Amino acid sequence: METFSAASHSEVLQLVIQIAVLLAAARFLGGLSQRLGQPAVVGEILAGVILGPSLLSGLIPWVEQWIIPQTPAQGYMLEVVALIGVMLLLVITGFETDLALIRRRIGVALGVAVGGLVVPFVTGLLLGLSLPDSLLVDPADRTVFALFVATALSISAIPVLAKILMDLDLMRREFGQTVLAAGMIDDITGWTMLGLVTALASAEAITAGTVLQTVLMVLLFLVATLTLGRFVVERGLELIQDRFRGRDAILTLVVVLAFAWGAFSQALRLEPVIGAFAIGILFGRLPRLPTEVVQRLESMALAVFAPIFFAVAGLKVNLGSILEPSLMLLAVAVIAVATIGKVVGAYLGARYISGQDHWSALAYGSGLNARGAVEIIIATIGLSLGILTTEMFSIIVLMAVVTSIAAPAALRYCLARVTPGDEEELRLAREEVMKGSFVSSLRRVLVPVRPRIGQVGTQTIQAVLVARLGETNAISTTLLAVAGDKDRVMAGAYLTALRSVFRGGTTTRIVSNQDPVGAILHEAEADYDLLVIGTPTMSGSGNSVFGPVIDDLIKLSKTPTLVVKGENVPEDWAPHRILVPASASISSKNAADLAFAIAGMDAVVTGVHVVTPSRLSGMRPNIALDVTAEFEIVATRMGQNAETEVREAEDVETGILEAIDEFGADLLILGTSVRAGTTHLHLGPRVEYLTRLAPCPVVILNS
Repeated sequence: METFSAASHSEVLQLVIQIAVLLAAARFLGGLSQRLGQPAVVGEILAGVILGPSLLSGLIPWVEQWIIPQTPAQGYMLEVVALIGVMLLLVITGFETDLALIRRRIGVALGVAVGGLVVPFVTGLLLGLSLPDSLLVDPADRTVFALFVATALSISAIPVLAKILMDLDLMRREFGQTVLAAGMIDDITGWTMLGLVTALASAEAITAGTVLQTVLMVLLFLVATLTLGRFVVERGLELIQDRFRGRDAILTLVVVLAFAWGAFSQALRLEPVIGAFAIGILFGRLPRLPTEVVQRLESMALAVFAPIFFAVAGLKVNLGSILEPSLMLLAVAVIAVATIGKVVGAYLGARYISGQDHWSALAYGSGLNARGAVEIIIATIGLSLGILTTEMFSIIVLMAVVTSIAAPAALRYCLARVTPGDEEELRLAREEVMKGSFVSSLRRVLVPVRPRIGQVGTQTIQAVLVARLGETNAISTTLLAVAGDKDRVMAGAYLTALRSVFRGGTTTRIVSNQDPVGAILHEAEADYDLLVIGTPTMSGSGNSVFGPVIDDLIKLSKTPTLVVKGENVPEDWAPHRILVPASASISSKNAADLAFAIAGMDAVVTGVHVVTPSRLSGMRPNIALDVTAEFEIVATRMGQNAETEVREAEDVETGILEAIDEFGADLLILGTSVRAGTTHLHLGPRVEYLTRLAPCPVVILNS
């Protein structure tokens, strides 16, 4: 047996043409749908319907010859490409899943899931028992047929739902996370029921043992994901970042584990997309995952593979097989029962179990009504097992496509009448403001420390700042000590004690190196986003700012640096009045973003713009007001306590120092862009002057 038999020349040629045509059509119609105010997924599915046997392939023979698979091998190859698309789409969906938000909304999700599962199952069962014998392969097996139809009508399509949420920018909304959780609950339950029905269709009696075995498979998958899967993801990412140090390597790791865990879920007779979704969730909860990896995977999936997947789903629709009036009426009846059952069921669950308002409850039903390609997969299983006739298969596929196309419009209509809560509006506003900012890209922070007796003030300040940043973004912090072989035990004990001060997701690392600057810079290259350096005082030498080691770290680091200067602060120190010099420069804006991120709800951020006599004479009218107005707008959108002031002084430094005293500031944040000299560090005379003379702790952000 030749296990690696190659596809024929014509089969490969057809696959290449199919991919080119399907992708081009899906992207074109997807873009057109967006211009018409609809999600891209609508156009992507319609691309397959138009190219398929329902239209062009049914009318033009040469289109059918090249677009529709003519042999099983051609169909398998196209399905593999589509499978890659749906797997990557579910990984991205997992990235976007907010487990903390779902935990807060789990009561709502369970109510929606119960209603969205039970009612469609009952209505689907009644429908299956009442359909004419002509749609059954064997009228004697009507019970199996009815159970299959009931199960098929109960399941939603998580890939389609996820794409709709992305297209409508709902993924980060409370509604989006809740409906996604409800859909996952329904789908896992539905696939479990499908396993029981297919076992019955295969002439295997459903016994207590069969049911228990199926339930145990689901439990095994959940337990393995939370234990082994979590361990492999965390250690794999740590290994790649610390040893291989390549973002492409991390992207490879994500894809490999997605398909490996998809294989695991498939082996348990669950769908591979569930495994990919689980891996996406596990990676998404790790602060160490670089933002660039997520962006690259999204570009590859959403621009290439996912559109092909949805186009292939539309390609399977054949309206010609049900053009007879009687079959068309039955198709309309199936679509109506499927829609009413899912919408009404989810509505009742959301409204009367979870206590949601009318339009929110209706929106849950509208979202879960999208069946998409998952329904097509289920219909294909029914056809291959001899449960469905060709006509019934086409009716179910048509129902899947119609509900997927109708769901976005219904969802948009319902959500337009739902007013988000104040807490959600504030969270969304903060996310929108921080999107693209310096702070939003922070995932991994390196804090080099020098083991010493007792804790110094800078480490208290560093710990508070990192913890505050972690409230805005999920951040992974690494405490790094450079120590010789004789000092490793002492360094380990010191890091262990210091770790309790930093709290959160903090790890420790000791490296042996005679060159501390080289060791720290080498570690910082391992996908860190920020290097946080502490210094109690400034150098008394005119040749350096903070001392040779710190100066070299700031000057030579390719990673943005945060220099913390301060001493003699209490262990419970926390900033209550943060002062930021406000100007139109990028470094000043980054400093303001940092201030807002670490302020929390109990601190006030003050933006001070100083106007000197020399600047006043040549300054464009109102430029100072423009700067402070923009500062206030950002603060308001973030729900931040902030105030601004424009003050006149002989020089900027004097104005800032006077403001510190007047407002009682306990933290000064300065933005800068390091100008590396040949031998010396140059932060700029103003930054160095303020850092040396400020009576409060100072943070210098070199972004």
